[in-house]
Amino acid sequence: MPELKLSFFGHGGDYNPDQWRHIPGTLDEDIRLMKLAGCNLMSVGIFSWAALEPEEGRYDFDWLEEVLDKFAENGIHAFLATPSGARPQWMSAKYPEVLRVEENGIRRIHGVRHNHCFTSPVYREFVRRINTALAERFGHHPAVVGWHISNEYGGECHCELCQAAFRQYLKDTYKTLDNLNHAWWTGFWANTVTDWNQLHSPTRIGETHVHGLNLSWKRFVSHQTLDFMKAEIAPLREITPHLPVTTNLMTFFDGLDYFRFGDVFDFASFDSYPAWGRGESDEDEALTAAFNYDMMRCILKKPFALMESTPSQVNWQKVDKLKKPGMHFLSSMQAVAHGADTVQYFQWRKSRGSWEKFHGAVVDHVGHEHTRTFRDVAEVGDALKKLTGVLGSGTESDVALIYDLNNRWALDNSQGPRFEKHYVETLLEHYRALTRLGVNVDVVDQTYDFEGYRVVAAPLMYLIKPGVGERLEAFVEKGGTLIVTCRTGCVDQDDLCFLTGFPGPLRRVTGVWAEECDGLWDNERNGIRLSTGETYACRDMCDLIHAETARVLGEYTGDFYAGMPALTVNDFGAGRAYYIASRPEQAFLDAFYAKLLPEAGVRPLADNLPVGVQVAAREGEQGRYLFFMNFSRRPAKVELPAGTDALTGEAVFGEAELPVSGVRIVKCQEV
Repeated sequence: MPELKLSFFGHGGDYNPDQWRHIPGTLDEDIRLMKLAGCNLMSVGIFSWAALEPEEGRYDFDWLEEVLDKFAENGIHAFLATPSGARPQWMSAKYPEVLRVEENGIRRIHGVRHNHCFTSPVYREFVRRINTALAERFGHHPAVVGWHISNEYGGECHCELCQAAFRQYLKDTYKTLDNLNHAWWTGFWANTVTDWNQLHSPTRIGETHVHGLNLSWKRFVSHQTLDFMKAEIAPLREITPHLPVTTNLMTFFDGLDYFRFGDVFDFASFDSYPAWGRGESDEDEALTAAFNYDMMRCILKKPFALMESTPSQVNWQKVDKLKKPGMHFLSSMQAVAHGADTVQYFQWRKSRGSWEKFHGAVVDHVGHEHTRTFRDVAEVGDALKKLTGVLGSGTESDVALIYDLNNRWALDNSQGPRFEKHYVETLLEHYRALTRLGVNVDVVDQTYDFEGYRVVAAPLMYLIKPGVGERLEAFVEKGGTLIVTCRTGCVDQDDLCFLTGFPGPLRRVTGVWAEECDGLWDNERNGIRLSTGETYACRDMCDLIHAETARVLGEYTGDFYAGMPALTVNDFGAGRAYYIASRPEQAFLDAFYAKLLPEAGVRPLADNLPVGVQVAAREGEQGRYLFFMNFSRRPAKVELPAGTDALTGEAVFGEAELPVSGVRIVKCQEV
């Protein structure tokens, strides 16, 4: 696969010159402003199909060629987009099969983006044609450095074409109806399938209670989206094998299994829109952003592109807060700290009309550079020029946190012991405890290679895929430390319960048997009393476990199971496995990991971080860079290592104050 090899940090945004062609001089003015803001990389043509092909078979690429030519003349580069995210009106009118069908069987009319069927041969053919034409015309243009495939893939279609494709997917997966009936446990409620044509997608007007069906449909939507993406990329690979391809992914999007996308694109791209300014601190928003950045970095184990962010505010949150002074610089550097090699925005110039006319952009409606937002963007552009030593560097981590979409789908779909399982919230609580201790964290799925880590945490790992239990057992046996929680190891890949006692494949390595699980009301709490005397609250779900070979480190304090194990550890080979039998309060996790990490041999990047201050490291041929970032909304003191301030060139060492939204980037002294 081709690599994205930039000799500069990419800085720019989503550029839509076709929307401004009626105003003479706009392109030249935009290029002047791009250079002034230090912007050097634009995504062009994302929703431009109607401008690129105004009527069937007639392409108008001249305007795009003018843009790319002027980019090349001015040292600006482009991710050239394929326009499949939004088809033109003429196509929907003449070929209605390209439009999606809803769960109720009604075909949608033309409207919004991503209202197209991924299975439709007609739509695929139109995409193939325009992608081929774009590649032939611009694939070797000096301004083009990569392909931006579509935009924020998502959604599903229930048309007959998709139903037929779903049935074929099930045939390929299960081979026989006997296998499918067993995997889905269809004898329950007389759901036994006797003909492949009886199978349909789960909908409100049909079947939604067969968990194997629901899980298979989720997997199929990912499969079919990827199949469409592969078809979309095929002519680009053939004509421009030197250009890398990507598509932009979204925060905690649960519609697609992003870890499967790494087999298709060459580098990951991400759209990040935290709600900065909500609450008394920005720590929670910063944690969510960092978690997703760490996942993007781990999809292909290399730097990613921050493809979209806002330089000011969005227009679709419940309350659209402006970024306070310093926050744009801080949030941009956070992305770089966690592995981004570009900082890009939606969008370059604010739209004059329609849905996103008040969404933040680099250039405001007033059209000049004399705005606070433009100055903030220029500040980032200036800093990125000074950070070329970071470009392309990696992230070393001793700690992995497992986030798996198949597990999320199955857990969210499961009945009992309570409706809300709080999977994402629980993951973020563990992530918060780890990052507060100043360590890099890799966010991985179950298929990842666990070798090389010292600690692997797998909260709420309800579904366990084949072979994962064995690999985690081997990880612990060789000296690793594993942390699991309540509701672990309940079902296999088909959502069938393990019959060997929960936590299923992890029973031997954890040394416990989870006999029952009690669901707690939202306002209900139990407690965990540790053998060392401390007591913490716990909530949501409480596993009633029996210590078999494990040692008990804490017990429940309340209800009829008071005195039963709530925290255990099992020595297994050269390592150990912990079982946290409930969802404990944050203070428990903070103390738990503070004790565990040193015992596991994990060294922090920095000691004694104030709450709300994050640290992250990137290292490569140019050395090690530490990023200290203050999201607490109050000044904070940190201990800087010996080295050089990467932005000022000054020597640093020892205590330093981080102002509100402050950032210090240290190139560490070689030892």
